[in-house]
Order: sequence, then structure tokens, then C-alpha cells
Amino acid sequence: MTTASHSEWRFRHTVRVPYAHTDQMGFVYYAHCFVYFEMARSEFLRECDLPYTELEDRGVRLPVVEAHCEYRRPARFDDLLTVLSRCRFEGPRLCVDYELRRGEECLAVGHTVHVCLGANGRPTRPVSELRRLTHAPGAGG
Repeated sequence: MTTASHSEWRFRHTVRVPYAHTDQMGFVYYAHCFVYFEMARSEFLRECDLPYTELEDRGVRLPVVEAHCEYRRPARFDDLLTVLSRCRFEGPRLCVDYELRRGEECLAVGHTVHVCLGANGRPTRPVSELRRLTHAPGAGG
């Protein structure tokens, strides 16, 4: 996965690395990148007036069916990180791309793929508000 220019990203979320997220080497434990991705995704939905809790109240679920991360450089305790994200649809699947940065330095890139499920646990079409996220003006940008 290649990195994109800043203007191509739809949303920016910042997080300061807590000590609890680091391993014995002083690096952010690899699995926390997925936590940061999820935090950015949730904030993106909230910024677009579509918080995940509202989707759930409407019976819509977005389980992750695929997750990927390529690690390029380590993050450390107290680093101020920015998660850049954008979403797109590939058929019924919501794909979210991420780039984890410390300043201008790219630390990791990744993506998650989600399917829309109804309250009955069966696949359903994405609600129109969710589809509009891919066309919304740069939320939080």
C-alpha cells in the first residue's frame, strides 16, 4: 500500500501514546495500531453526525471482516500521532484506509473492510447516510 498526499485524506484524528500502549522495547505494541484505526473510524462517524451508537440503534452493525497493517517505523510513549482515514465502498463492503503519522513521518498504513449487517445478523444494504460518507466534504480535515 502506498501513502497518499494529505489532501486525499478525509479525516484526521490525533492520539497521544500512553505508556500502557508500549512494549518492553519502548515501542507501541503492534496491535494498538488497530485500536488507533478504530478510534479514528468512530470519530469520523461521529463528526459526520452518524455515531456508531446511532447506527446500532437503527439495527445496523459494521463488523470487521478484514484488517491489515504494514508497520514502517515505531511509535513511542508520549508521541502525538495522527491517524488519517478515508472510506470507500466496494460493492456492499465499506473499506477504510488509514495512515498513522508522527508529524510528517509515516509510521504505518493499513485498512479495514466492513460489511453491513442488520439486527438479525444478516447482510443488508448500507444505509444512505453511510454511503454519503464517501462523498462528504473533508470531515474534520
